[in-house]
Amino acid sequence: MVEKIALAPCNGMSPNGLVSRVAVGDCRKEDENIISICMGSTSADIEGKNNQMLKKYPIIAVNGCSNGCVNKILENKGIYVADTVSVGEALSGFEVSAKDPFRLDGEAEECVKILKEELIKTIEKLF
Repeated sequence: MVEKIALAPCNGMSPNGLVSRVAVGDCRKEDENIISICMGSTSADIEGKNNQMLKKYPIIAVNGCSNGCVNKILENKGIYVADTVSVGEALSGFEVSAKDPFRLDGEAEECVKILKEELIKTIEKLF
C-alpha cells in the first residue's frame, strides 16, 4: 500500500496552470497523505539533490497544457511518473474554463473543483 502520494502541478503561466496549482494546493490541505512538489525547484536542481525525495512517493503529474512540461521535467531527471492528469482533458465536456493566469474567478473556481475530483479519482487508483 502507498503511504503518500505526491502531486506535481504545472508551474506555467497559463490559466490552466493556475487551476493546476490551486487544485493541488487544495488537495494537499484536505488530505495529509498528499504532498506537493515544487516544479521550479525540481527544474533548477541540476545537482540532483532532490532526486531521493522525488523517488520516495508515487508522483502524479498535473499538466496545465498539452506540452506536458511536468512529465518532461521529471522524466529528464530520471524520476518515474506514476500517472498523469491533464487539466484540459479533465475539463473537456464541461462548459467552464479559466481565463486568467493570475486570478481565479467563479468559473475558474468551478474548474478547480472539477480538477480536484479528477485528481481524487486518480489518487484512489494508486492507493
